[in-house]
Amino acid sequence: MSSSMELTVAVIAKECLPGRVKTRLSPPLTPERAAALAQLSLSRTLGTVRLLPARNRLLVMDGTPTAADAAGFTVVPQAAGGLDERLAGICDAVTGPLLIVGMDTPQFAADHVAPLFNDWSTGAGHEAWIGPATDGGFWALALRRPNGDLIRGVPMSTDTTGARQLARLVAAGLSVGLLPELTDMDRFGDALEIAALMPGTDFACAVDAAAHLVRGSLLGAGARP
Repeated sequence: MSSSMELTVAVIAKECLPGRVKTRLSPPLTPERAAALAQLSLSRTLGTVRLLPARNRLLVMDGTPTAADAAGFTVVPQAAGGLDERLAGICDAVTGPLLIVGMDTPQFAADHVAPLFNDWSTGAGHEAWIGPATDGGFWALALRRPNGDLIRGVPMSTDTTGARQLARLVAAGLSVGLLPELTDMDRFGDALEIAALMPGTDFACAVDAAAHLVRGSLLGAGARP
C-alpha cells in the first residue's frame, strides 16, 4: 500500500464529551473515563487512516474535533437523521471510491484493510467491501461507486445490522468482499478484550488503569459494613 489511490476515507465520529459518548461504558466507568477512552479510540483510528494511501480524508463529525484530530483531515458535519441517514449522506457527498470507518475500533490497523486496497489498486475485483463487527454490526464499509440508497433504511445498532447491510449490497447486484471481523468498544468488557490485543499501547494502558480503579471500587464497596 505504498502509492496513493483515488480513494476517500471517511471517519464518522462524535465529539468525546463526558455523558455524550460511549455511555454504555458507564458504569463501571465514570463518564469522564468513558469519554477519555473514546478519545483515545478516535485518535488511534485517525492515526491509522493517516497511514493509508488515500487521496482524501474526511472527519465526519458530530461536534468539534481537537486540533490534533483534525490535522490532515477535511472536517465536515454529519447529516441529520439516524445513523443510516448519516452514513448515506457521506456516500451522497463523495465522488469516487469511498471507505467509511467508525471510531470504536482502536485496534484497527492498515493490515485490516489491505485486501481492499490490494483489490482496488488493480482496477478490478469487488465493487464493495464490508468489515463485520462481533456485535452484529459493521466497523467499515467501502463502495467503489458510493450511493446513499445502498445504506439508507438499513436498521442500525442491531445484532443483524451487518447481515442486513451485506444483503442490501448483494441484492443491488454488487460483488462484496469481507474484511476481518473486529470488536467494537461498546461496553467495558469489549475495551478489556481490545486492550489485550494491543499491549503496551496508550489505549491498553488507559484500560488497565480504568480496570484497576473499577476493581478498587468494587473491593471498597464489599468492605463496607
